[in-house]
Amino acid sequence: MELLAIVIPAIIVLAAILIFAASRRNDADRAQGHLSRETRQRDSAFSGFSEAPVEDVDPGPAAVTGKEVERAATLARRDDGELELVGAAPPVPWTPPDEEAIGVARRQFLNRSIVGLMSLSLASFGAACIAFLYGGVDGGGFGSQLTVGKVADIEAKVDNANGFFYVPEGRMWITRYPAGSIKKAEEAYSGPELAGMRAGLVALYQKCPHLGCRVPQCVTSQWFECPCHGSQYNRVGEKRGGPAPRGMDRFAMSVNGNDMFVVDTGTIIQGPPIGTNTTGQEAEGPNCIGQSDHG
Repeated sequence: MELLAIVIPAIIVLAAILIFAASRRNDADRAQGHLSRETRQRDSAFSGFSEAPVEDVDPGPAAVTGKEVERAATLARRDDGELELVGAAPPVPWTPPDEEAIGVARRQFLNRSIVGLMSLSLASFGAACIAFLYGGVDGGGFGSQLTVGKVADIEAKVDNANGFFYVPEGRMWITRYPAGSIKKAEEAYSGPELAGMRAGLVALYQKCPHLGCRVPQCVTSQWFECPCHGSQYNRVGEKRGGPAPRGMDRFAMSVNGNDMFVVDTGTIIQGPPIGTNTTGQEAEGPNCIGQSDHG
């Protein structure tokens, strides 16, 4: 997740630079102008004429500087004594606008609209990524610390849901962890996991570690059984069969001074390795997804 926090902003900045460069290039192209097909054809019609030699061309009158023009105008005013009044210019006949110029304006509008939409899309995507990576810290949904409730209340909800309590805002399953298995758990699990297990609960990530399918519960076997490829896990998420490389991932858990069960959904801990079976729970009824090979 830390790598994503670095890579995604870098991609957004690079894309913004590319869009800005493309916009500047389009403006430069438009500044140079474009010749229509008819103009190019008229130019090619005269391509057969040869240019006159340089020595035969009349150089014309010598160039007049601006100072000389101003001096001549001043002398003319002194000679005349007064300025000549110029009458109103005759009205200029209306001419239709150049279709080529209209086309350039239309292309400019479309280009800027496309660049603007792309910039807006990238900004929205970047904001969504940042919101996903840096979710709320206190009760802000998945990726934050969720205070699920009092331990006793959660245990009652687990029992009322036939052993499996689902919390959608945390994308997790909560099940009971038997008190008699704590000694074995201390040899297999880390401190953030044991904090919840000692309170009699375990919070499991809903995704199968095989290919990420959502793992449902099987009420008859009292196991988790993945419908995608048949991976099976006991009630505390330890692998019992199928192609999964490990047990179900779980979250860091804690119990505060008010006996409230807190789950940090921003800290995902990899599931236990294959062969871990601290509870010794076997299928308590028919499997929902085929038969387990107890791998």
